[in-house]
Amino acid sequence: MPIYRLKDKTPLIDPTAYVSPDAVIIGDVRIGPEASIWPGAILRGDHGSITIGAQSSIQDGTMVHTTPDSPTVVGDRCVIGHIVHLEGCILEDDCLVGSGSVVLHFARIGSWATVGANAVVPNNMQVPSGALALGVPAKIREGASDREGIRHGAVHYVENGKLFRSSLVRIDEAR
Repeated sequence: MPIYRLKDKTPLIDPTAYVSPDAVIIGDVRIGPEASIWPGAILRGDHGSITIGAQSSIQDGTMVHTTPDSPTVVGDRCVIGHIVHLEGCILEDDCLVGSGSVVLHFARIGSWATVGANAVVPNNMQVPSGALALGVPAKIREGASDREGIRHGAVHYVENGKLFRSSLVRIDEAR
């Protein structure tokens, strides 16, 4: 896995986290305990900080970036789907961002909220706790999020990260 220091900005990765060999981690990035970063994910903390909380998953192909004015923060037990773009936003604990979604500068996703697949959460939007954000641009449906689904997803990815840490073996180089 390519992990890069950029000037004095060095990633800090908890030893219990799983980072795929095909993910890229650059600069001011902190990855918490039992978090998982999957193939093709890029976390680029060049102009600000990125924090990934404990037991959160950043799935395949996701891009996490930041700005000097707005760090990107993913709380604990969050599930970030495939091919998501997060930039300069805050995701509170226990939320889900569906595949293909975009969450932009100064947006805030509340605990137990869900951003539906392919939704675009524009700059400064606030998604309340327990709400569902759908569409382009996202519209809010109060109280429509699936807490059990979020909880199940977070637990699944913690277990999957443990499996990959202990059992993933590259076989093409042995030939």
